[in-house]
Amino acid sequence: MRGLSRTSLAAVEERFNAVAASADLGRLAEDLTAVADLLDREHGLRRALSDPARPTAQKAGTARALLQGKVGDAALEVTVAAVEAKWSRPGDLADVLERLAVVASAAEAESQGKLDDVEDELFRFGRIIAANPDLRRALADVSAPAEGKQQLLQDLLGGKVAPASLRLITQLAVHPRGRSLESGLEQFGQLVAQQRQRLVAVVRSAVALSEEQKQRLTAWLRTSYGHDVHLNVEVDPRVLGGFSVRIGDEIIDTTIVGRIEEVRRRLAG
Repeated sequence: MRGLSRTSLAAVEERFNAVAASADLGRLAEDLTAVADLLDREHGLRRALSDPARPTAQKAGTARALLQGKVGDAALEVTVAAVEAKWSRPGDLADVLERLAVVASAAEAESQGKLDDVEDELFRFGRIIAANPDLRRALADVSAPAEGKQQLLQDLLGGKVAPASLRLITQLAVHPRGRSLESGLEQFGQLVAQQRQRLVAVVRSAVALSEEQKQRLTAWLRTSYGHDVHLNVEVDPRVLGGFSVRIGDEIIDTTIVGRIEEVRRRLAG
């Protein structure tokens, strides 16, 4: 988000934190997702509610009249705070509501002691999607009914993952908002990690790491980056030896393949 939207996001987050403290977080997440989806579908409404030239009270009144009784009080207050704010572009209004829906799901998981589970389950489902093209096509098909996708995910994951994980995965499948499932899962995983101000490190290794190796790597990354780090470990036989670590756009590559590629680049240069 650009400067103006970043400033507005901070103000809306403040309102969100105030109402979320006493809200049903699962309901709040579902309601905010529904509002974001409505704004994505109704372009005229989105432009009207994000128009900086319209009086703030008028936009707030429109939001209340439209959503009163259709979403919970907590989601209504967060939405009103969002339409009262100023955004660099109309799409940022829906973006911030979706972002806060993810935060609400993460907060629910944290209150249940399942935040680590949600981080792991989002990552693992991304690997499942990558390994199962038929499942990926079924969930990415924009012409497929939402109810069918919801039932498919319920059959696959119901009772096997945290409620917040199932909600977030379903949210991405039903409301992709122009993203691939893989990129959406990664984005949501980053937002979940931020619930505890942690970085997410994606580790690729030829073999599974032992718990001791994971602990040593986590401690080294924590010292290097000055933040707690959550490891998502992916076993990839193509690595051949060593491992690579990706945190955001930064890659630490100690694999044999990586060293060979580095030598090739130097020779080519």
